[in-house]
Amino acid sequence: MKIDRNVVEKIAHLARLDVENVDESVADMSRILTFMEKLNELDTSNVEPLVYLTEEVNAFREDVVKQEITHEEALKNAPDADENFIKVAKVIEQ
Repeated sequence: MKIDRNVVEKIAHLARLDVENVDESVADMSRILTFMEKLNELDTSNVEPLVYLTEEVNAFREDVVKQEITHEEALKNAPDADENFIKVAKVIEQ
């Protein structure tokens, strides 16, 4: 696959990214794809799939409810709040 300015700009648009240096991103993505092509040349038919990087098992602990801050403290630190709730900007428009 050929990476050019149009591809980088389209990916940036789809990912909602603000790419400051498109030419640098073109070069970076091209290097990544070149590396991936080299990896695809390897014969991995005798390699067992890797699920976990280590043999460690999750260390579970009991959940403990802690009241780190009060309701009033949370509202006091909010950028915008009324007497009971933190107000946030509407993110879905219909």
